[in-house]
Order: sequence, then C-alpha cells, then structure tokens
Amino acid sequence: MPDMTTARRITTTLERLCAHYGAQHWWNSENRLADWVSMILIQQTTQANAEKALAGLSDVLTLDALLALPEEELQTRIRPAGFYKQKSAYIKNLLTWFAGKGGMLETFAAVPTGTLRTELLTLKGVGQETADAMLLYIFGRKVFIADTYALRLFQRLGLSTATTYSTLRAECMPLMADITLHMAQEWHAVIDEHGKALRKNPRLDENWLKT
Repeated sequence: MPDMTTARRITTTLERLCAHYGAQHWWNSENRLADWVSMILIQQTTQANAEKALAGLSDVLTLDALLALPEEELQTRIRPAGFYKQKSAYIKNLLTWFAGKGGMLETFAAVPTGTLRTELLTLKGVGQETADAMLLYIFGRKVFIADTYALRLFQRLGLSTATTYSTLRAECMPLMADITLHMAQEWHAVIDEHGKALRKNPRLDENWLKT
C-alpha cells in the first residue's frame, strides 16, 4: 500500500480527473449481459467497432438466446469487433460457465472477490484487466483496474514506480476500502478517458493534476 502522503496524492489526482471529465457511467446498461459481452468485444478494438458488434446482437441479448445461437452466426454478427472467431469462442465459453453456475448474478453474492477473480481467470479470453472489469462492473466488487492508462499516469505523475499490472493493482487495492463502488468505477473510467485524451494530444498539459 502507498504511504499516507502518496495515498492522498493518488486520491486527490483521481478526484480532479473525476471533476474534470465528469461522470462517465460506463457499463451501466439495464441488460447486464449486454455489458458483459461487450467486455469481450472491446478487446483489441475501438469502442465504435465494439458497439457495432454489440448492435448486431441486439435481438439475442439473453443467456438462452446467445447460447442457442450457432457459433458461425455469432461470428458473423460480431465481425465488426475483429478477431471474431476468437471472441465468439470466448463469449460462448463465458456464457456456458455462467449458465453452469445457475445463470443468475445473485448466485455469486457470497463468493469472495479473490475466489471469483481466480475462477474468472481460468476462462479462456479473460485476462487480469478483463477479469477486474467484470468484477467491478458486473459483480459489483471494488477493485482497481491497473491497465496501461493507469500505469502510465501513475508513472508520469510520480505516484508509483510500478511497471506491471499486478504490482500497481496490489498497491492501489487498499484505497478501494474508503470509496464507494460507483467511485471505484468512475476512477477507472476517468483514468482511461484522460489516457485517450493524452493519446490524441501528447502535449496535453497535466500540471493541474500535480500536487
């Protein structure tokens, strides 16, 4: 865990990002399955392409309908997302696992976050970042997503020397205890929004984030 001074700097930085970019409300669809599937579709592609692929599934976004959908048809429908053969297999695998657990998110309420994360990581196509996104947005667990945007931000601002996902995640997880689930989600979203803004404009001024 960061020392108290660094922890305060991290919290202040993320509060400033939230104030600057505003509430993002990522992955808050009433159809939780749609958000879940989109976490596979977004891998290695743009948000626009992922949204096109998800739109192609608009009439089958239920567990039973997606499981009944022939894999070749699923591939065709999600083609705009790229890597459609891999992603169709990942989606089928994820949903088969979910159905095998009863097909209801409420079933997982009593499962410890660490246990659930370990199980998600056994699923093909689910790496650390995707597993944590699922935990944060689908299962409602307060976890820190230490993606590339977060690693670069923390390094640039001197908030951490971590160079790996696991290290930064471990450093920041204790901070989750003091914030709400909604804020944990917003932290992730605004870190990524800021990273995208910086990618578009590498000369973007960040002095307002420094303390």
